This record gives sequence, C-alpha cells and structure tokens, in this order.
Amino acid sequence: MEIKIKKISENIWEIPKEDGMLVPGRIFASDKLMEYIKKDKTLEQVKNVAHIKGIKEYSMALMDAHQGYGMSIGGVAAFDPDEGVISPGMTGYDINCGVRVISTNIKVTDFLKKRTEILEELYKEIPSGVGKKAKIRVDKKMLKEVCEEGVDWCIKNGYATKEDKERTEENGCMKDADFKEVTERAIQRGMPQLGSLGAGNHFLEVQKVDEIFDEKIAGVFGIEKDNIVIMIHCGSRGFGHQTASDYIKMMEEEYGFKDLPDRELICAPFKSELGQKYYKAMCCAVNYAFCNRQMITHWIRETFRKFFPESELKLIYDVAHNISKLEEHIIKGKKEEVVIIRKGATRSFGPGRKEIPKIYRNIGQPILVPGSMGTFSYILIGTNKAEEISLSSTCHGAGRVMSRHAALNQFRGEQIKKELKEKDIEIKAGGWKSIAEEAPGVYKDVNEVVKVSHELGIGNLVVKLKPLMVMKG
Repeated sequence: MEIKIKKISENIWEIPKEDGMLVPGRIFASDKLMEYIKKDKTLEQVKNVAHIKGIKEYSMALMDAHQGYGMSIGGVAAFDPDEGVISPGMTGYDINCGVRVISTNIKVTDFLKKRTEILEELYKEIPSGVGKKAKIRVDKKMLKEVCEEGVDWCIKNGYATKEDKERTEENGCMKDADFKEVTERAIQRGMPQLGSLGAGNHFLEVQKVDEIFDEKIAGVFGIEKDNIVIMIHCGSRGFGHQTASDYIKMMEEEYGFKDLPDRELICAPFKSELGQKYYKAMCCAVNYAFCNRQMITHWIRETFRKFFPESELKLIYDVAHNISKLEEHIIKGKKEEVVIIRKGATRSFGPGRKEIPKIYRNIGQPILVPGSMGTFSYILIGTNKAEEISLSSTCHGAGRVMSRHAALNQFRGEQIKKELKEKDIEIKAGGWKSIAEEAPGVYKDVNEVVKVSHELGIGNLVVKLKPLMVMKG
C-alpha cells in the first residue's frame, strides 16, 4: 500500500489527511530511521488509527516505531473522552510493560569482582522465562488487593518504601482499577506469575555510566559515574495479555469491526459500559505490573545486600510503556482532558507538571530508554516542548527491525553470547533461543533513536549506560 508522506521539517514527517482520515498522521524520525519505518506496515497503521472516532490532533509514530497489533509500537493517540474510544489492541497486550532504573552506591570495580556470583544468585532469586511461576503464593483475595492498591500493597507487605511509590508513574496505582471487571481466565493466569520477569525482550541489567550529558540532572537522579545502576524491564505477564485478549473478544461481539480500517483496531466508546469495564480491568493490570517490578526490586536489594551489606539501592523512576489514561493536554491552544494511548512510548512531561515527583518537578520527568543487550541504554529528561509537539511523549527503546522468527534464522545464541563476552558483558538466559531472538542486530540503532528525541527537544539526553551483566528469561 503506497502511503503519501512528506517531510515538513528536520525529523518530522506528515501523512496528509485523506481517504476518511479525521486527522493527519505525524512521524518523528530521521531520514535513516524512516527507511526502517517504511519497510513494514507502520505508516499504514498510523493512517488507520487516524480514522478512529474522536481522535485529536494527530495519529503519531515515534522514532522507534515498528509494526504492531492494529497500532504501531511507538504509537501515540489522544481521544475525546465523550466522543472517542478505548482499545485493547491499541494499548497493547503487555499492559504496562515498562522500565525502572535503580541507582546504587556500589562501585563498578567492586561489582565486577563478584559479577558472576551475583548473576547466579539473581537468576536463582528472580523467576524468569515463559510461563514461569513466581516465588510467592497468591490467592484471589491477595490478587484483588494488588490490582486495586498497586504499590501501596507492596509497602504494606514490606516490598516497597514510600520513596519507591513517589518515584513510580501514577504513584504506582491507577485509582480507577476495579477487580470485578477482571476476567476469570486473567485471574487464573495472574495468580502464579506475580513477581516474575517473564521472557521475550524482558530483562534485568546491571549497567555502568558510560557518559553523562547533563551533570546537574544526573546529580538529582543520584547517578555517579563510578557506580553501577540496575535496569528492570517487564510488564503484567499473562495477566495483562489475557485481559487484552478477553476484552478484544467482548468488543468484537458487542461492536463488530465493519466500520474500522483494520479489525485489530477493535474498540469501544470510552464512556460506554464495555469501554469502562475494559478501562477498569486495564488499570488492574497496570497496577499488577507496577507491583511486579517492585517485588523484583525488593529481591534485587536483598541479593545485593548479601554481597554488599552497606549497599543502598534507590529507585530513580519507573515508567509505563503501554498504557491508556486520562491526562490534560494543550489541544489547539486549549487545555483539555483526553484519553491518551501510548503503545511502546514514554510519557515525557516537562518541568512543573503536578504528576512528576516533587524531587524532579523543577527539572522534568525521567525517561528510561532501554537498548538491546550489548548496546547502550539511556536516561532522558522530559520537556515542555514535548507537550507542544508530541502529546508529551517520546521513544521507549530501540524498536525492532526483524521478527523473532527471522532472528532465529540469522543469529545463534552461542555466537551472541561469545560476542557479548568480548565486549565484557556477561549474560545468563533461559536458553540459546531467547538470546538469539533478542540479538542486538534485531533492533534499530538506539543511539540514533535518542539523538532524534534530543534534537526534537521531546526528551533530552542525560546519561548513557553500558551493560555489564544481563539476565533474561
């Protein structure tokens, strides 16, 4: 399908409003990244989303965008709460797949002396892999508390501090969560998996600071060049996936998809009974994911204390990458409340927003951008410019350029492990297949992705991080 697209300024492209589109499409990418974006159905998906009732401003794709289910990963859209919709496929199957970064007072040199032992211990302490069960027994009553209380449940049960809660998006709890809207199948899948890393592109990394671009902001984050930091990337496991699957089916039965450009964009009016049921169930999955990452953090802290009794591991921030929520934005010069959908995208609030923790309110929101194992990750800072041009959103990672199937044909896990070893990166994973599927060559160049974010001013560079140790499912 030939998509008309024009470059309107450096790093900004537009799909003109035509063929029933309600708004134009807008893509943020360099010439180099646009070549990748054109290779799959990303542009077609941007155009399709622009047809959905109630959409505001633009249908957007960010610099790491690639083809997803219905809406591209790296996609952002805002909808009128009264006229617009909510969509499980557009929100994403892994609800609140997200990232957190933890600062430490542990020196890189001290960590490296114990790296192999620490990796073995973490692998033992934190369940990872497809369908893996967690360490704790969760019944339905406990799951309800997790889903409705979020990180407050973790504080109550000794997994979190008040500071952890303050440094988590939404303060670690979407208030509209209502457990009675969660399906029985999602409950059955969610109970055994709370507090586990999962598989695919999820990981735990110990990283060193490779470069600091903004000393002042890095100082506020508590990042010091000689110390390690820890990054966790995972989401709501089978619980979120089942929630999405079940509500897609319900919406198909209730509304059908004959008026949609793509059946994968199945949706319900946000204010409808079914739309609200999905939203409340999705909020439960968001809270589940916040708790999941928090419990993993707790076990990481326990593990590091065994090796470094004086260690201090402080949460810098936790961000969601797949989420739908109500937020205030400036639309055509006027402040409005909208339903914002970020799928494979990071919130990028600038200084002053009340949603940012007090400690960061004068500088902006931390943005956590993982690379792929063997490549750099980055921490950026949110900006007011992002409010003006990208609905306060920026990239969430490097973005795939190759399917898992294609990766298995091209890469061998043993070879990737050897290459990582040559770069002084130690890895432990559930098998060679999971290493091959997530090989660095499967992804776009994360350095180019964050460079575009910085040049556009929608998420500015603060710190570059290099992996020392990777744990995968």
